[in-house]
Amino acid sequence: MPHTSTKPSPSLHRTAGAGKPFSFSANGSGHALPDFASRYHDHSVGAHQCSSTLVQRVAAPVACVWSVVRRFDRPQVYKHFVKSCRVIDGDGAVGTLREVRLVSGLPAATSRERLEILDDERHVLSFRVVGGEHRLANYRSVTTLHPAEGDGQNPGTVVVESYVVDVPQGNTTDDTRAFVDTIVRCNLQSLARTAENSLKLCRKN
Repeated sequence: MPHTSTKPSPSLHRTAGAGKPFSFSANGSGHALPDFASRYHDHSVGAHQCSSTLVQRVAAPVACVWSVVRRFDRPQVYKHFVKSCRVIDGDGAVGTLREVRLVSGLPAATSRERLEILDDERHVLSFRVVGGEHRLANYRSVTTLHPAEGDGQNPGTVVVESYVVDVPQGNTTDDTRAFVDTIVRCNLQSLARTAENSLKLCRKN
């Protein structure tokens, strides 16, 4: 789906090791991640796994961004590597199982994923890959949304997404992290454009 935004929000990237707290930057100033969110992003990383954390600034309020992120049944709205999504079991609550089909050109065809956390109050979503035709075994992702300073009457959002995944046999930790980071970063940048364009349409109407 094409987007008309010509000035995407800046993307900020920070790789964090297991057990190490980190901070993000919003509007150019440093802010510590809230304690409750830090716990979600503190992954236990095994000997043959890698982990990373990425941050994206969105020029739209948390409610607007969350309305896109929380739709576990429609990841293709902003994840453009997803061709289609089918809910296998569940009604969108924790435990829901989905199967996504990926676009051609990726070293994967399908991914079966289970919703682990959906917190509408704190804006936390987490899912785990439990099957499919791909090489990213034991992938687990956590996404949290945080209010950020906006320009005047336009509040913004900081999206923090972290993951942990097995390093496939024959690949290095750095190669695996670079590949997954690229996918996650593209998704976050697309999320920003989608939420910002949606906000513009709401204001016009």
